[in-house]
Amino acid sequence: MPTILGIESTAHTFGIGIVKDGKILANVRDMYTTESGGIIPIESAKHHAKIADEVYDKAISEAGINEKEVDAIAFSNAPGLAPCLIEGMKFAKKLANKLKKPLVSVNHCIAHLEIGRITGAKDPVMLYVSGANTQIIAYETGKYRIFGETLDLGVGNFIDTVARFMGLGFPGGYAIEKLAKFGKYVELPYSVKGMDIVLSGIQTNIKQKIEKLKLHPQVRDINKIKLMKKRKVVQSSGLSVNSSQKSEQSEVNYSLADLAFSLQETVFAMLVETAERALAHTGKKELLLAGGVACNSRLVEMCKIMCAERGCKFFVPEKSLLIDNGSMIAFTGEILFKNGIKKKPEKVDIFPRERIDNVEISWK
Repeated sequence: MPTILGIESTAHTFGIGIVKDGKILANVRDMYTTESGGIIPIESAKHHAKIADEVYDKAISEAGINEKEVDAIAFSNAPGLAPCLIEGMKFAKKLANKLKKPLVSVNHCIAHLEIGRITGAKDPVMLYVSGANTQIIAYETGKYRIFGETLDLGVGNFIDTVARFMGLGFPGGYAIEKLAKFGKYVELPYSVKGMDIVLSGIQTNIKQKIEKLKLHPQVRDINKIKLMKKRKVVQSSGLSVNSSQKSEQSEVNYSLADLAFSLQETVFAMLVETAERALAHTGKKELLLAGGVACNSRLVEMCKIMCAERGCKFFVPEKSLLIDNGSMIAFTGEILFKNGIKKKPEKVDIFPRERIDNVEISWK
């Protein structure tokens, strides 16, 4: 029963997890955030380097083990932001050299799928929705195959970008979900291309709608949205407008909350539609939801409804295993280690653009 330490550092999160015989002993993480704007790879990498030792010490303490009990160091080597991946690899090599242990390279996307075993899923179609990744994946003939994906933007990055337009900071997923509770439906473009989806047109449409809202002073303060709830932004509220603004303002009958609500309803319906089509195509009877965007309760609800209608089992890990975390790297690393997949520190490298369907799955 090996004890595996896993390091996650693909983007904004630096996490360390410790797993023994499929049981999670520790799952500690620290996330790079900003009050405005999006993720800056170099700054995120600096964050990882700064807090790595602290996160490591907390994980060892939480697991209740001596670091010498660790049998191998697993780390996320692909895909991801190169500066962030490099920091994770550097820390992994430092530990491996210190403890005289082998390294196990783990594809981040595969880790999201493999940790799904903890829910009881056996052979699922996975709807993988995170920052840069939006894919529908299932195992067939020696590889995890992509049956559908985004043709442009990852849904998490898309949501974060919209949140930035709204002035909600980074990451924006939770803020959008919270804001959506006060909204009503506004029509947005719906773009499904066979098994794939396209998000750039929806993003542009929402941005244009937000720009119109900026003409109205009372919507500049996001906190005031809660007070509006079901009210329209433009009504007989005594707004003082000049003649050049009246034609623009007369078309605005929605709030930021309405746009957040409509974003979720539209984009999540697109995801569920393509996931259902993949279930029909593969004949599989399980759907596994994975990735940080899977923390959204509305997406979970829509997937549950679809699966119930199809007579399909639905699985979703707890939120601490959906967001980027070291435990999923350790969990997958243990599987690989047991199958003899390990390397010396000088033999490992990062692959920022590696796709899941390029990885040979020799352990199944």
